[in-house]
Amino acid sequence: MSASTLIVVRDETIAVHGGYTPDSTRAVAVPIYQTVAHDFVDAAHAGAVFDLETPGFHYNRINNPTVDVLERRMTSLEQGVGAVAVSSGAAAVRLSVRNLTGLGSNIVTTPQLYGATYTYFAAVLPSEGVEARFAADDTAEAIEALIDDNTKAVFCESIGNPAGNVVDIEAVADAAHRHGVPLIVDNTVATPLCLKPFVHGADIVIHSLTKFVGGHGTTLGGIVIDGGRFPWAEHPERFPMFSRPEPAFHGVVYARDFPDRPYAVRARTVGLRNEGATLAPLNAFLLLQGLESLSVRLERQQHNARLVAEHLAAQRRVSWVRYLGFDDNPYHLLARKYLGDRFPSIVTFGPAGGYDAAIHFFDSVKLFKRLVNMGDAKSLVAHPASTTHRQLDEAALAKADIPPEMIRLSVGLEHIDDIIEDIDQALDA
Repeated sequence: MSASTLIVVRDETIAVHGGYTPDSTRAVAVPIYQTVAHDFVDAAHAGAVFDLETPGFHYNRINNPTVDVLERRMTSLEQGVGAVAVSSGAAAVRLSVRNLTGLGSNIVTTPQLYGATYTYFAAVLPSEGVEARFAADDTAEAIEALIDDNTKAVFCESIGNPAGNVVDIEAVADAAHRHGVPLIVDNTVATPLCLKPFVHGADIVIHSLTKFVGGHGTTLGGIVIDGGRFPWAEHPERFPMFSRPEPAFHGVVYARDFPDRPYAVRARTVGLRNEGATLAPLNAFLLLQGLESLSVRLERQQHNARLVAEHLAAQRRVSWVRYLGFDDNPYHLLARKYLGDRFPSIVTFGPAGGYDAAIHFFDSVKLFKRLVNMGDAKSLVAHPASTTHRQLDEAALAKADIPPEMIRLSVGLEHIDDIIEDIDQALDA
């Protein structure tokens, strides 16, 4: 960095070679150079940053000014208190859970999950001594029945991918809180523009920023956001990591020393620092570009998705259609409660003819891209049973509500006539 460069450290300003002003509340925007580390004012300043006595940037594996801007904006959109951006959505899932769990503990989750999340919970966590308990369904009653003294979190997707179920966040949060357990909500499909889980009782929110926020299928990223509401200090036995001194940082006690955001601070200083799932600053910049157009893209995508769903529902070549905007969808009332009239641009359907017909449709599209991403500006198609959820057996697929013939459409920004034309020619094929 140059001798005159200023960098913003939350609400404090550091002149790299011109003095440290810890009481400053003025933030100065400046050019940010490509670097892996950030220099200090002096030894006292370096020690204060490393001991968590004062906020500051020191090494990009832990924090970075560009990434910090992304974290701030997502925190503001979700109405949280702090966030940690990471390298992918999968990294966000892992960090959110591992920040709470340890050997012999468990989490409780809904069965309707994205395929990689399901596999991580079902196969990887148990190898680390953490049990993932899959509820019979996504109701608060089914989830609460599995909570015990070793449960560290309840996890759900606000809108399941690709099942399209809507979780009653308020009811599930109440059930979790009755047992002194936080609720983690993956809000990727809904986005913070359509649903804010913290308002409804969630404690931690995560996103795969790769999807709707990035919006162009170019950049991986994830984020974990702290709602700042869960009383960690009131549950010292269940969550000792927040109430006991942290030896890696000279005895800091997160719930005592960071009472407004202990979860986020520990996620950064223990999880991100030691496991290294760092979001590159350039990726943060690209995701910020996507975030700036999110509201405009969502309007067009949601408009197109309704027209696609209505067209599919009128086809004799289609056996069933799932779209949250339809009155007969079993989750429509919950969708209304949490989303108003803004339904996601994800449409799933089963072509007449079952699995073979689904494969033929998938192979025959021309405009739609055969990608396992979603939320892209482009229209995308996936066949979950043979791609994202390929590792699930028939019983697990049924429990996750993924029929073998399910086609998932992520409807993009193209002209609706072109989108429907491509659907029709693929159905004809």
